[in-house]
Amino acid sequence: MTPNLFDLEAYDYDLPEERIAQNPADPRDSSRLMVLDRRSGAVQHAVFSDLGAFLAPGDLLVLNDTRVIPARLRGVKRSGGRAEILLLKRTGGSWLEWEALLRPSGKIPPGTEVLLPDGTPLRAGERLGDGVRIVRFPAGTDVPTLLASVGETPLPPYITRSTAPSSSYQTVFARRDGSSAAPTASLHFTEELLGRLTEKGLRIGWVTLHVGLGTFRPVKTGDIRAHHMHEEHCVLPGETRDLVADTKGRGGRVIAAGTTVARTLESFAATGALEAGERDTGLFIYPGYRYRVVDGLITNFHLPKSSLLMLVAAFAGYENIMEAYREAVASQYRFFSFGDAMFIRSEHPTDEKGA
Repeated sequence: MTPNLFDLEAYDYDLPEERIAQNPADPRDSSRLMVLDRRSGAVQHAVFSDLGAFLAPGDLLVLNDTRVIPARLRGVKRSGGRAEILLLKRTGGSWLEWEALLRPSGKIPPGTEVLLPDGTPLRAGERLGDGVRIVRFPAGTDVPTLLASVGETPLPPYITRSTAPSSSYQTVFARRDGSSAAPTASLHFTEELLGRLTEKGLRIGWVTLHVGLGTFRPVKTGDIRAHHMHEEHCVLPGETRDLVADTKGRGGRVIAAGTTVARTLESFAATGALEAGERDTGLFIYPGYRYRVVDGLITNFHLPKSSLLMLVAAFAGYENIMEAYREAVASQYRFFSFGDAMFIRSEHPTDEKGA
């Protein structure tokens, strides 16, 4: 019996702690790949380097070129006491003012200055709700250089024993600074694999979504429809829009490499025709949503009760996804950011799966 798909508990599942990957596969594309048929729910087991076997010439692979910044800062309040800041999103296009999470937020009132290790004072500003605050760097600060000097790569809290270098939490094609977390489905790609895919006749399109709170904040409302998605900044170039249209016109499939790409493409098609441009998106995809652009989805295995699990359930169908997750646990797949991958495929771009 299918549960109420708006009930948060429907997205819970049992995961042994040892299945949470602490280090990535080496090489990147040696991770395992579960291939899930969107229509039938049938599962195949492969290796990520074999991805090309499930793609066809004329398909379009869309990648997110965001780059993770050293967004975690540690400092000391002028009044004493340690503070930690996680930068989430620039405001107004400036590097000087950010939305951020502060800890301990309750003990850092607006106006408090936090001294970073190099002595730079970071001023805590107003509260925006959902635990988000404004923080400001002093005028004239070269923030990218400062972050490179005193910032830390913000690994997820469930990665506690990693010995991997910070470069492992960065895609091989990252180029646009701005994310607080990696677009993890793309961590599996190597330059060699991308080269083989293009040689096969696949085309590559690019979008940017700077990963922030909207992607990794847990869903806590009993009715998932009450969940508030924090907005993230995304860009869809005109060239990619044209590639999507041309691919669809030729009967090819649009393959989103990750949930961030899926949300970007779908956000720019919210009013019907796919548009190009840049915007902040708070699109929350859960069962009942009908995809307009994405025909295939490469993704990792997501946390229980997360908005990302709801997104993939909307794409592949709830029962298909939950059964695939049960099989992944039984087959000892590795989960979450440094874990293994799933490719949810459609044979044809017109295939649709009801939620």
